[in-house]
Amino acid sequence: MKQPKNKVALSMKQKKISQYPHDPTIHRSVIGILNELPRERTFLIEALHKLQDKLNCLPHRYLAELANEYKLSMTEVFETATFYHHFDVVADDDQTLPEFTVRICDSLTCSLYGAERLLAELRGLSLSSTRILRAPCMGGCDHAPIASVGKNQIFNASTKLITEAVNKKETSPRRVNHIDYNTYLQKGGYKTLLRCLKGSTDRDKIIKTIENSGLRGLGGAGFATGQKWRIVSSFPGPRLMAVNADEGEPGTFKDRYLLETDPHRFLEGVLIGNWVVQAEHCYIYVRDEYPTVYEILDQAIRVLEQTPLLKGATLHLRRGAGAYICGEETAMLESIEGKRGLPRHKPPFAAEVGLFGQPTLINNVETLFWVRDIIENGADWFSERGRNGQKGIRAYSVSGRVRNPGVKITDAGITVRELIDEYCGGLSEGHTFKGYLPGGASGGILPASMDDIPLAFGTLEEYGCLIGSAAIIILSDQDSTSEAAINLMKFFEEESCGQCTPCRSGCEKSVTLMASKNWNKPLLLSLSRTMADASICGLGQAAPNAMLSVLKYFPEDIDEIEG
Repeated sequence: MKQPKNKVALSMKQKKISQYPHDPTIHRSVIGILNELPRERTFLIEALHKLQDKLNCLPHRYLAELANEYKLSMTEVFETATFYHHFDVVADDDQTLPEFTVRICDSLTCSLYGAERLLAELRGLSLSSTRILRAPCMGGCDHAPIASVGKNQIFNASTKLITEAVNKKETSPRRVNHIDYNTYLQKGGYKTLLRCLKGSTDRDKIIKTIENSGLRGLGGAGFATGQKWRIVSSFPGPRLMAVNADEGEPGTFKDRYLLETDPHRFLEGVLIGNWVVQAEHCYIYVRDEYPTVYEILDQAIRVLEQTPLLKGATLHLRRGAGAYICGEETAMLESIEGKRGLPRHKPPFAAEVGLFGQPTLINNVETLFWVRDIIENGADWFSERGRNGQKGIRAYSVSGRVRNPGVKITDAGITVRELIDEYCGGLSEGHTFKGYLPGGASGGILPASMDDIPLAFGTLEEYGCLIGSAAIIILSDQDSTSEAAINLMKFFEEESCGQCTPCRSGCEKSVTLMASKNWNKPLLLSLSRTMADASICGLGQAAPNAMLSVLKYFPEDIDEIEG
């Protein structure tokens, strides 16, 4: 959440409603833009998207009419609109923004590949009708640096490619080849789901198969999937399901890859899980930085709606709006309900009191992607895979200083050295292995000398690190780990929802302290303990990990900071 934008919401709370009298002309415009979108709070963010897409911004008076249309207070609408990065709230006397918005990812991997230089070059060009913005990770780390012109993501971005896209007005989502519905059916797709719907198998048998496979939540938490399905099923209905496709962790892009290549395998897993827990509705929450994924899933769901495969299930596709915190499961639920993505206090847990107060099954994209194969091939097919004493299959997002970055689907427990040598073609030309992030921005940083640790749940914690979403970023002798840690802490500072003081102030103070040439180690350690112990959710708890890793494993890099 952008703290400066929040000041807009605060200022709006002080305005009197009489300053925004009903405007029939704007009201008719709002009605026309919303069209048949339901006037329920849960659709508020969808409504804001429609206005933003049409108007290229969100003028105050339009938000006032939107509040009237949804029978909400102006404060509720404004605080929601100003919470998300991708909504541009503007004053009534400044209702125009440049025609084109170019976003340059400045997260770690893109920074390694010249994001700052690209930003400077673009701003020096003074492109007409164009604004240049920094942006957090866009999930294209394997093609760094990445930029977007409107909804058009540009991989391996350069000034030339971006300028050409602007001049040609190429702002639509890029197109990718993927396994469509008919091809998926020809390869045996949806047969397992049909067996479920026809009663050829029972729910408990499927849960036992998933439990025996050892499948876990692969979005970061690692909770046992079969156990979660059993817990949710134990609570009285009506039950719901929510799918977290909001992978915003810097360095993570596995879900994008899976959904852009084999979306129906994922959807079959969704529908099987939905059937097992007897959920009445399933909400798939897709990050707004993945417009191509959104279009693919939207088309796929429309096809499924014309078949018997959705018997007893209703799929809802929801679009995020640029907020990393919504990757936290309860913040995602709040966003689906049309609110700010503020994490909830636990307990109660979402399995018992989740979306709209109902028992809710929440699963990650990759977890559901493996469900069909596990049921068809048996639990052992999955559990017998693995290396170095670990079990299962994982999709590792590998980026940074390697020859062949990308999603590497292999045995869980592989080491970073094995991953680099067997799947990435070695280090990039002219680079020497220095260190690596085993779990994205939250997972800490380890030195190259510790390249033999299995990349799996439970193997990294003793070293102050986490596997999380398995986002592996490789650093070389040409990179500074202290600068990497500052980049990551700035990300957390920007993305903190601001709800709890330890995270909100802790990230801000950490950035200030880390910008100094000589880090105040005692103060940073004290601050990190407070953040870890008192933050509401994992963002604040894990934000200091990279900084702590630098203090522990790379103290020599701290002296390289220019004070």
